[in-house]
Amino acid sequence: MAIIQAPPLRTAPAPAGPAPAGERDAGIDLIRAMCVALVVLLHALMVGVTVDPAGPVFENAADGAAWFAPLTWALQVMPLFFVIGGFSGATAFRRFRARGGTRAEFVAGRVRRLLLPAVVSIAAVAVALAALAFSGVAPDLIEIAGFRYAQPLWFLGVYLLCQALLPALHAAHERAPGRTILALVAAAVSVDALRAVTGFEAIGFLNLAFVWLALQQLGFLLADGRIDALARRARVAAASGAVALLAALFLAGVYSPDLIANLNPPTAVLLLVGVAQTAVLSLLRHRIDRFSARRTAAAFTRFVTARTMTIYLWHMPLLLVMAGASVLVAMATGIVLPEPSSAAWWATRPIWLAVAVVLTAGVAAALAGIERHRTPPAAVSPRRTVQAVLLGLAAVVLLLAAGTTVVTAAIASGAILFALARTRPLPGGRSVVGGHAQSSDAR
Repeated sequence: MAIIQAPPLRTAPAPAGPAPAGERDAGIDLIRAMCVALVVLLHALMVGVTVDPAGPVFENAADGAAWFAPLTWALQVMPLFFVIGGFSGATAFRRFRARGGTRAEFVAGRVRRLLLPAVVSIAAVAVALAALAFSGVAPDLIEIAGFRYAQPLWFLGVYLLCQALLPALHAAHERAPGRTILALVAAAVSVDALRAVTGFEAIGFLNLAFVWLALQQLGFLLADGRIDALARRARVAAASGAVALLAALFLAGVYSPDLIANLNPPTAVLLLVGVAQTAVLSLLRHRIDRFSARRTAAAFTRFVTARTMTIYLWHMPLLLVMAGASVLVAMATGIVLPEPSSAAWWATRPIWLAVAVVLTAGVAAALAGIERHRTPPAAVSPRRTVQAVLLGLAAVVLLLAAGTTVVTAAIASGAILFALARTRPLPGGRSVVGGHAQSSDAR
């Protein structure tokens, strides 16, 4: 993490294509909001809950389902999300740097933005799991609930890592954009090759860094205007070629055609997905920009943009509550819950998805103040910022590796609170205001 303390950035020659705008890009924000909504819908569709003579059964409705793999080709939006994260992160960092902000201060702000809503969610889950235990719920069901809650948290850890490394990788991008992204792509492909040759699956988890960092780097190219500056036929060829190569790799059995399966651990095939999605995004930029200006689209974008992490962190607990409520109703009334993938199950999915969206939106609206509560940029030492990042990453790894229980959730909450404390402004430090950096005694 010493990259946060690297020397000041050098200004690179003007990139090809238009320079990024100084304000937020409404079209990009709309696509990011749509990605968040699609993730909620996909996870809601994966919830399977029934009741058999032995009691409640919670399962992944997508397991073994023939309909799921083709659906992931439309709903696997994580590569695009990280590309957009790179686009937004690069433009935000450039504005921050222009106002006199340092790398450490930028990363500290990102840590607060990600971890503040996270600690509220994790602490609430710790309380909920304790309440379930005291109420006599079977330990195996509590364990399943904790496991399901933790599954999406990989994104929090990886996105935190990407944001922490963004200033250094942006500097590398300014010096040598082609070599930087190619190095990350080569590393991702090499990890997959080593995993295949050795059969050691754990090697694949190195791509939690390489795959997503490469896609973030692709977002830097988009922010520069380099991708939009390409000829239309070149972008069409890139999208078509990426999809054709994807299909060939799937047919050859090199990778699973289930793009969600390629998330755990991430595989280099997601880079092809990201290339195709980015090329299509670039081709449709003008239409997306026009659509984003419509009142309904703009309102949707504003709502989600202000609550992105809250929505992501709370949608899974709400889905678990919905599943538990379904079981209680079924057991109290004798209603038979439909088997996943059955005709009756599909008939109830529109209602299920609508309830999931309404509940998630309601909770996000109620907790919006948490995500908006951000300390103004101010002096934070690189050492304290590194500590905050490491503490946040450790908290997420603990929940993923050891399982989410009352104890692990409490420990993770404490670690995140300490991480947030490390990002507080130093006494007498400078602040980044009015486009200028004031004097600082920060170490």
